[in-house]
Amino acid sequence: MGEAGAEGIHPERVLRELADLWVTLGKQGQDEGGAGVLRACTLTLVVLAEESDDDAALGETIAALMPEHPARTIVVKLSGAGERGLAERVYAQCWMPFGQRRQICCEQIEITASDAALADLPSVVLPLVAPDLPVIVWSRSASLFEMPLFGAIAHMAAKVLVDSAGFADPKLALRLLAEMAQSGVLLGDLAWTRLTRWREMLARLFENRDYLAKLARISNVRVVHTREFATSAWYMGGWVVDALRDAGVSAQVVVAAGSGPASLSVELAGDGFRVELVRQADRLIITVDNAENCTNLPRPSDYLLMREELGIVRRDTVFERTLASAARLAYATD
Repeated sequence: MGEAGAEGIHPERVLRELADLWVTLGKQGQDEGGAGVLRACTLTLVVLAEESDDDAALGETIAALMPEHPARTIVVKLSGAGERGLAERVYAQCWMPFGQRRQICCEQIEITASDAALADLPSVVLPLVAPDLPVIVWSRSASLFEMPLFGAIAHMAAKVLVDSAGFADPKLALRLLAEMAQSGVLLGDLAWTRLTRWREMLARLFENRDYLAKLARISNVRVVHTREFATSAWYMGGWVVDALRDAGVSAQVVVAAGSGPASLSVELAGDGFRVELVRQADRLIITVDNAENCTNLPRPSDYLLMREELGIVRRDTVFERTLASAARLAYATD
């Protein structure tokens, strides 16, 4: 473990501490009668989190991701206003696959940074990333994303992940995301990732030939949401209208705020044909005309969302087009 105060962090020292860590882990693995330690790394995951973030929950999420996406993880805890300062420590995340005697370990670096030191982050983090492997930035801080300096942090990454559901101003979130995507940053939004099951279920409905034959009847799309699902609602509206347009169908879309418990619904209707998907608690109710079906739809954990996004380290053209459509739709909505 190493510490650095207000004088700053020296990346070369952190790398030496990592090297020492692996020597120690290797000796411990041999002394305990095991087959040593295997060092695993396929990417660098930079996590930007508020100091108030739940350390235990975040740690569990990172630990769960490591067996499938082993990474050098750099967790940056944002300490807020205060004196200019940075601090760091290094440690390891290890697990032993079932039936084996050798541990697999990933290295982790934790950095604490005050707001005044945020401008130094790129120069501190870049030397610490694993060479020749993709860098993924997961920003869990809405306030940091809205700061001008976030652009410098974003451009050091192969992909930037955010969750626009946590932003105070959903419309602003979509606008900023759309502008960042246009600047060339590869983005992912967990608010969009939460819609994967919805989109799969809706697309599957139209594998039915009878429903597909009625697709051209659709003239109206209505998405109703509570505050928690604001950006997801605009994503859903934009995606549906784009998909209909690809099929040669023109439809008007309305996105409206609802009330009551957290909920999201999407309705496609026109000329005696109606399809609706509604979330109620952990259920998805699908209605086609008068036929209703109910399926389980538990809320995906951060682990499940991140696992899906870490598997897409490339341009997601569907998301990028939907993001642009959702931003236009949001600012066209009263």
